[in-house]
Amino acid sequence: MQRVVALVCWAFSVWVLLTWTSMAETLLFGAGAAVVVAVALSPLGDVVRPWRLLDPRRLVAAVWLGLVAAGRVVMANLRLSWRIWSPSRPLRSGMVIAATEESSDAGLTAVGLLTSVTVDNQLVDVDRAGHRLQYHAVAVPDGDPEQVREVINGPVERLVARLEYERRGKR
Repeated sequence: MQRVVALVCWAFSVWVLLTWTSMAETLLFGAGAAVVVAVALSPLGDVVRPWRLLDPRRLVAAVWLGLVAAGRVVMANLRLSWRIWSPSRPLRSGMVIAATEESSDAGLTAVGLLTSVTVDNQLVDVDRAGHRLQYHAVAVPDGDPEQVREVINGPVERLVARLEYERRGKR
């Protein structure tokens, strides 16, 4: 039952974010759709409970992660705009491999999504066994996979790790 309730919360949150409305009819329809989706998806496995965000440390970490991700998006868009407006700047696009310390499914998903939301880098492949992420980069950073990690995914991984501090055994 907790799994269904958690899925309803997540599905309804997505509905609200997608529709961005406060009309009663739309919210009621979204709540009904969230229940249907939750019941359909609940047999597929466990889900992180949204009320885990009520822990103050986790909430602060989530807000900070959101702010850092938003800042990275803005800065990446400014850099890309500068490249477009100054075509004389050298463009070193290509594929790059970055090391990762993240090993959980949720952590890799969060790091992959949050680093790909910027226009600088797009996650292409995950090598879990080798602890490597492959990106297509607008501007390929210099260095080995460990040095590349500090530029692309390291800052996001550290923030995601703060969110997962109680991951084991507590859902």
